[in-house]
Amino acid sequence: MTQTGSAVWIHRLLISMRRRNYCCFIAVTMAIIVFIVFLLGIISSHTSVASRSKSDFKVSGKVLYKLDISWPKNPEHFTGQVFGVAVNHLAGLVYVAQRGDNVPKVLVFSTDGEFLQAWNTSTLEMPHGIFLANPSSDPSVWITDVGDGPYGHTIKQYSPSGKLLQVLGSPGKAGSSLSPLQFDQPAEIFIHTSGEIYIVDGDGGLNNRLIKLSKDLQVLWMHGEKGQGLAQFYIPHSVAVDNYQRVWVADRGNKRFQVFNSVTGDWLGSWGSCFKEDAPYSVRFTPDQKYMVVAQLNINQVTLLEAPPVGIIGQCQVISTMQLAEDVKPHLVDLDQRSGDLYVAEIGADQAQRFVPVTRV
Repeated sequence: MTQTGSAVWIHRLLISMRRRNYCCFIAVTMAIIVFIVFLLGIISSHTSVASRSKSDFKVSGKVLYKLDISWPKNPEHFTGQVFGVAVNHLAGLVYVAQRGDNVPKVLVFSTDGEFLQAWNTSTLEMPHGIFLANPSSDPSVWITDVGDGPYGHTIKQYSPSGKLLQVLGSPGKAGSSLSPLQFDQPAEIFIHTSGEIYIVDGDGGLNNRLIKLSKDLQVLWMHGEKGQGLAQFYIPHSVAVDNYQRVWVADRGNKRFQVFNSVTGDWLGSWGSCFKEDAPYSVRFTPDQKYMVVAQLNINQVTLLEAPPVGIIGQCQVISTMQLAEDVKPHLVDLDQRSGDLYVAEIGADQAQRFVPVTRV
């Protein structure tokens, strides 16, 4: 090859390399742009649900609550899927349970909306239900953990600052035993002012049980058969006790409430006619015991039912329906027993929201 031919060949090679480098640069740049657009789409979708939840709010029936768009003051602290909420009305604290990788599992806000604390505990895997017990003298926070890891299938008691106090169940071992006590994805816990404990065990696991424990954790009575009959359950999801010694269970899989005598465990009745569209996911009572608050996740509604007085259970009656934005997915709720404020945990919008009684707006 002549000297001139070598120069031409080298020139062509350099041009080819430049073209290849340019093509690689274009390909890498396009890949980066696509990735950024993808991330922005995810962020935008979460932001969109959260922002729509503040505006798309409609009430049918009696207007009892109004959305408080100012709570909390710093919603950016919600970093995971919000599954549960619990209120200490005497201390003015709101505990929010959330799930996700590398996120604090419990956030603490004041009822004024200030962010106060995050629990960076490693003892919680997948929080589901959360309950504030004994607010007047020795408050503690109880959380059901439906995780499958070494800390899962348990119910844990924490101090108000997040110190683990005790564990119910066999950590990491799903089961149905009563001695020792075992759970399989326990959904929620309710602790009466007497100290007696009510647990619904079975958020899709092996168990479909309502268990009552004494203050010293002895089993007093239980209903634990899966099915559609009386005192049978399919995914018992939430539990509460009213002022008339009645235990109300949101029997989610059967789209109904079941009601029991809190002392004897006897079956008292059931409600299903109000839940044709979607099942009840939660049950809580307003401070005056006039209304039951029910979240219906799949239709994005929070419904208030007339709570029956002492005596016959009767039939359920819808008093008010709050239609939330699409994909908000309200899961569990709690109420401030002094002000009546309603807090809703929303797993679709990744947040908790507050609704205040219209009587004090």
